Amino acid sequence: MAITSNLLLTDLASKAKHVPSNYVRPISDRPNLAALDTSAAHSIPLIDLEDLRGPNHSKVIQQIGQACQLDGFFQVKNHGIAEEVVETMLSIAKEFFQMPEDERLKIYSNDPTKTTRLSTSFNVNTEKVSNWRDFLRLHCHPLQDYVNEWPSNPPSFREDVAKYCTSVRGLVLRLLGAISESLGLKSETIENSLGKHGQHMALNYYPPCPEPELTYGLPGHTDPNLITVLLQDQVPGLQVLRNGKWVPVTPIPNTFIVNIGDQMQVIN
Repeated sequence: MAITSNLLLTDLASKAKHVPSNYVRPISDRPNLAALDTSAAHSIPLIDLEDLRGPNHSKVIQQIGQACQLDGFFQVKNHGIAEEVVETMLSIAKEFFQMPEDERLKIYSNDPTKTTRLSTSFNVNTEKVSNWRDFLRLHCHPLQDYVNEWPSNPPSFREDVAKYCTSVRGLVLRLLGAISESLGLKSETIENSLGKHGQHMALNYYPPCPEPELTYGLPGHTDPNLITVLLQDQVPGLQVLRNGKWVPVTPIPNTFIVNIGDQMQVIN
């Protein structure tokens, strides 16, 4: 009898009727939906960036500073990235994860040092309990150093993702300027303190789960980088710890979630 094993959760989950034992979290560390604070009033701030270059500039700077100080999270709208670029990014990510297994596995690796790799969970070499996700991780700045490593399928992947990465980098630099100003510094202070910049992105895919009460796509964590700009699709799931309670962040079309990372705390 032939025994097959799936390297990726996507292919395992399509046949699973139960969560495999290596994905089941200890009882004390399982999702507790009853403890969620679902009131809209307690969600993270939504900040309109339209006036960063307008007469209400100082008000927006104050909102960003307060959100960074109190929550470390906020959402932004009127961010300057074309809706078409956002929708194309969501579409191409979905298309990638729906490709045949043998095509996706061309870039599979469990080596976390690789700058372009498809893998699963977080670090399959070290963890005891796996996370319910697959991910494609790409380094994307300087773009010309990495783009030729990226998947060549779907055919427009490199072009579409490069446009998205470049657009998001522009947004990040604007946000870093605003955060610097909120601290009473010159707008270029944080950017200049970084030295050589890096940028990477992860396309996360969370397959439908037969027993979601037993596992997480990703458990509670902080981001080790400087700043994260997160694009959600319309499937909810993200939760943020706010005032000691986990708060779900409902997806809003054409917005981004901004997360202040550990490096930002060190710099400041």
